[in-house]
Amino acid sequence: DVQLQAFGGGLVQAGGSLRLSCAASGFTFDDYATGWFRQAPGKEREGVSCISSSDESTYYADSVNGRFTISRDKYNNTVHLQMNSLKPEDTAVYYCAAGVIRNDPRRVSEYKYWGQGTEVTVSS
Repeated sequence: DVQLQAFGGGLVQAGGSLRLSCAASGFTFDDYATGWFRQAPGKEREGVSCISSSDESTYYADSVNGRFTISRDKYNNTVHLQMNSLKPEDTAVYYCAAGVIRNDPRRVSEYKYWGQGTEVTVSS
């Protein structure tokens, strides 16, 4: 069975850090780009970051660029999202996803597999 298990969320004060991880299994990890999305209450799911499987090129949303870092561990089929200088507006459920990106890594439709989400709450 395909699984993407995201973990590492929690409650943190503004300015703090969290590291999210996503463990993949049941598919060939190296064939897929992996990304992180987030969804705040009442808002649409938005692309946060993505890393390719081929050259590990990365994408970051403007809102997180310079604060978040995505990385891939191909030996353990895991993708991480290091989140620093967290802000209250980063509060959301964070989802990891895997897909073959053909056009735009920000699009939900580009991703085939999805994890269950991990909640991040940043207090002011």
